[in-house]
Amino acid sequence: MTKRIKTDLCVIGAGSAGLSVAAGAAQMGADVVLIEGHKMGGDCLNYGCIPSKALIASAKHAHAGINNQPYGVADVWPAVDYAAAKDHVQRVVDTIAPVDSQERFEGLGCTVIRENARFISDTEVQAGDTIITARRFVVATGSGPLVPPIDGLDGVTVHTNETIFDLRERPDHLLVIGGGPIGMEMAQAHRRLGCKVTVIEGAKAMGKDDPELAAVVLDNLRAEGVEIIEDAKAERVSGDEGQITVHTSQGDFTGSHLLMAVGRKVNVDRLDLEKGRVKYDRGGLKVDANLRSVTNKRVYAAGDVAGGLQFTHVAGYHGGQLVRSLMFGLPAKARTDHIPWVTYTDPELAQVGLTEAQARKKHGAALTVVRSEFEHNDRANTELKTKGLIKVMVVKGKPVGASIAGHMAGELIAMWSMAIANGLKMTAISNTVLPYPTYNEINKRAAGAYFTPKLFESDTVKMVVGLVQRWLP
Repeated sequence: MTKRIKTDLCVIGAGSAGLSVAAGAAQMGADVVLIEGHKMGGDCLNYGCIPSKALIASAKHAHAGINNQPYGVADVWPAVDYAAAKDHVQRVVDTIAPVDSQERFEGLGCTVIRENARFISDTEVQAGDTIITARRFVVATGSGPLVPPIDGLDGVTVHTNETIFDLRERPDHLLVIGGGPIGMEMAQAHRRLGCKVTVIEGAKAMGKDDPELAAVVLDNLRAEGVEIIEDAKAERVSGDEGQITVHTSQGDFTGSHLLMAVGRKVNVDRLDLEKGRVKYDRGGLKVDANLRSVTNKRVYAAGDVAGGLQFTHVAGYHGGQLVRSLMFGLPAKARTDHIPWVTYTDPELAQVGLTEAQARKKHGAALTVVRSEFEHNDRANTELKTKGLIKVMVVKGKPVGASIAGHMAGELIAMWSMAIANGLKMTAISNTVLPYPTYNEINKRAAGAYFTPKLFESDTVKMVVGLVQRWLP
């Protein structure tokens, strides 16, 4: 028997974006229906950020004792229990899961329906045997791993981020197709956990990042034994379980397991968006700057399915913007210029705003690029973490982008994210007093590099100083 519900807000998808919207709206008094056809918490909790960082943490501990001698401690080669590392991953997921659980959101006042949703009109969606009529809809169905149609792929087991964390037996030789952030993170983690690893990339590894900073990361991965093959488009796959060969333009590569990490595709296939009069394409729903559908004003999108940057923190940001818009009727345009992202390799690579190449193209001669190397930081020297670099792109005294490769780059980028988000000048960084010795002094040193020529290479400054020294007592 069909059940009908009328509500203020219907949120489709219980990942980072959908949960942010549902929690905020429900706690502010709106009547909210939250629909999730798979796991609460979405990709981030179950297959993405949380399990991957947990596995990276296990790999970090496995690697920690291998280069002890420079610190005056004997090297220790770890005995890795791959299945136990996966147990650690699951414990972390289980620890965080209650925050995203159905019970918590029902406690906040949401009606939670665990079925796949599809539009049946421009004002209604159906989930199982329930039809929901809502004043507003938020589509937050996220994205999933893209598996391209490579010849022979259907004849072997192909792992993605949705299955690799369930694998209990350590791969002897992991082949990774895709040299982007997911591929490189998983490649290094598995190498440190005792696997042989080959990364096969059709273009350039970490090709979306500043090439100078990407080289810092790639050099270290290669030094640890990760084989990285670039300009090698995967043309065909052959073999069977335990003996898989990827045939490429650069030769053939054989391993025991295959991980596909070539990108993401948005989850729109089951939504019947046409029936909801919602325009979309392969990149997601067509929305305006307010994240509102250009064809159905009742419908909004948040997170990966809204197109653009596909990160959990972007999904959360979208959620916050939509709560402001939907609950208070206030304008809430989504920006992208202040959004950071991090690749959690060792060393890490972090970016916010424009890269050097993007800034030069946009700002031309008005751009100043300042640099600071990790080797000049005293804390980095004490811990032998001196391989790294920060570049800050500055226009008219304000940072418009920052790129960092090095130890804790993901933490260091926060200062520049705040500066760009709030329109702060370089003086805000240089005026900040930081504890010594800390890695954040790298940021301040970069700010100092911006002012150095203005202070120490200026004839005017020298003339003023000369007059002051001559005439003031």
